[in-house]
Amino acid sequence: MIELKNISKTFRTSDSTVEALKNVSITVNDGDIFGIIGMSGAGKSTLVRCINMLERPDEGAVLIDGVDVGSLKSKDLRNTRREVTMIFQGFNLLMQRSCLNNVMFPLELAGVKKADAKKRALELLETVGLPDKANAYPAQLSGGQQQRIAIARALATDPKVLLCDEATSALDPKTSHAILSLIREINEKLGITVIIITHQMSVIEEVCNNVAILDHGEVAEQGRVVDIFTHPKSQAAKRLVFPEGEQEILVEISAYRLRVIFGGAKAAGTPLIARLAKEKGIEANILGASTKAVGDKAYGNMLLSFADENSKDLAIAFLKSIEDISVEEV
Repeated sequence: MIELKNISKTFRTSDSTVEALKNVSITVNDGDIFGIIGMSGAGKSTLVRCINMLERPDEGAVLIDGVDVGSLKSKDLRNTRREVTMIFQGFNLLMQRSCLNNVMFPLELAGVKKADAKKRALELLETVGLPDKANAYPAQLSGGQQQRIAIARALATDPKVLLCDEATSALDPKTSHAILSLIREINEKLGITVIIITHQMSVIEEVCNNVAILDHGEVAEQGRVVDIFTHPKSQAAKRLVFPEGEQEILVEISAYRLRVIFGGAKAAGTPLIARLAKEKGIEANILGASTKAVGDKAYGNMLLSFADENSKDLAIAFLKSIEDISVEEV
């Protein structure tokens, strides 16, 4: 378990100070895929660097399995960093080394015999789907392939935690999807806890189970991804879930408005509004919608308006009868 307790960090320049983190507290359970999301400057990269003490917080504590990482001596901290490894947006591979030697590098630093390090590295190249790239150099690979090599290198020391700092931001959507699928597969097969730092809600939706939203260095909201996606409470969460602007949706067409929330409803694939009209004789205007299909289920919401209060009340009763759909008045 990773516990971030009241983490604060301020950077000072010659003429100003920047509060990057303000009293941040987050708990990540073993085996979770946890997302930390925020706009540029929210403090998310600073926070993830505090986890392995690449950046030391001014206040607060980082506990990994109950151990205060900030109190460790240099040798013990190095050992902890082998258990909490990291991949980056820019891959950070050693360009003068082959892919095999890149993966072997952390094992060499740990004093592992060359033959054992090579065997382990070849196994990891197989794990990330690039066994044929052992003798290739990073410059000969695509961005997605380079990130796979970086993941293999991060796994070399059998870590308990994998930190991903904007790991897919430099990749196209198809390649990003493939890397996220690989990360989930690693999480499931090896039981490694994964923390993903990103500014992209699509990344959180695709792979994370839980999420914390950072806004100006503070935790604006945290919880299950499905809960925050369907019921965002903070303004920061709403900006991420409704990037088109929720307020623009709330046009003054009618005073009788409902938000229909899809929390994993298979029924969302059926023509609900058409059924509402056909079965109940109720006409509804669709003011806006923000939905996403994940597998065979739908998440998100739809904003409806009605001509009168009676129609609105009948619509509430009808929609609430459908599994995994909830309704709230706006």
